[in-house]
Amino acid sequence: MNGARPLKFVVNKCTMCTIHKTYAGDARLMNNTPSNSVDIVVTSPPYPMIEMWDECFACQNAEIGETIEESPDKAFELMHQQLDKVWHRCYDVLKEGGFLCINIGDATRTINGKFKLYNNHTRISDLCNAIGFTTLPNIIWRKQTNAPNKFMGSGMLPCGAYVTLEHEWILLFRKGDKRQYKTQSQKHERMESSFFWEERNVWFSDVWDVKGTKQKMEHPGSRERSAAFPFEIPFRLINMFSQKGDTVLDPFLGTGTTMQAALMCGRNSEGYEIDPALKDVIENGIASMDVDMCNNYIKQRFDRHVSFIEDRKKQGKEVKHFNINLNVPVMTGQEEQISFNYITSIRRNKDGFYEADYEVSSDMNNIPFQLIKQII
Repeated sequence: MNGARPLKFVVNKCTMCTIHKTYAGDARLMNNTPSNSVDIVVTSPPYPMIEMWDECFACQNAEIGETIEESPDKAFELMHQQLDKVWHRCYDVLKEGGFLCINIGDATRTINGKFKLYNNHTRISDLCNAIGFTTLPNIIWRKQTNAPNKFMGSGMLPCGAYVTLEHEWILLFRKGDKRQYKTQSQKHERMESSFFWEERNVWFSDVWDVKGTKQKMEHPGSRERSAAFPFEIPFRLINMFSQKGDTVLDPFLGTGTTMQAALMCGRNSEGYEIDPALKDVIENGIASMDVDMCNNYIKQRFDRHVSFIEDRKKQGKEVKHFNINLNVPVMTGQEEQISFNYITSIRRNKDGFYEADYEVSSDMNNIPFQLIKQII
């Protein structure tokens, strides 16, 4: 076959396990998380000056509720002073080279007849920079809507209408210098967690078009809206800025989306949620994750890559590299050791936390015959 790589029609299996810990507690304290123990933080905090979060902030500092109407700028600053404590704590628990990823939206609000933008992303960026984080290029999450009443102000009349906010920010920071990979084992583990070339081109764009998620809460005793970000947001971030076996932290766990994404990515996770009414929502979300559905989501990455390679071959473009773990051509040498971890079980352990077991499989039968002919 003139230098062709041998085809493998067997399934190679090895196992790994992750653990996922949920704590009822205050994100400003995170008492169960030691210093320098977390590889990445992925979170979406309450948004200052968004009305649904007023009560939450006022419970942390009564002065906030007292000043919103009389001095909204002061209330805005007091709200952020509560979040400041969380970002300080995140810096402490992150390892050197670890990432902080914050999904935050700016707020628009009319108080006492005065309409104003409250710039949440700038306020957080300034604080994280002052703490000592390295500020990295951020991402605009574009959530466009075609609702006819989305525009604010006086309709078609000039000088009285306002631009509508159809985006949120994903702020990216790193603690200290880049993560170090000194041993061959460390370098190999990193390579196994690589992403595909075409995924890189989408994920590392500074604008993401990702559809929002259902916001209405159906759990009695909690708030009406979940304010959850869609699963694809933490799924991308975790794959981009961590590797298999790392620990993901979400200080504002909410309905548990970050924890579910961490489990799917083969990472450990822990999270804090101060609202006791959401404890069951989080745990039921993990417990109800269907193994087949999860694995189908993981396999879709492989299927999309195979389609990409097929299209590239049809265009007569060269693909120079080969991934022997997945038995598929890849664009670069950095993709040659990517492996996928498929979930075999999700269970609750004796400590009340959830554990997930995985196997790493490669099966040449997943690749279309025409593509195999092109490989050899």
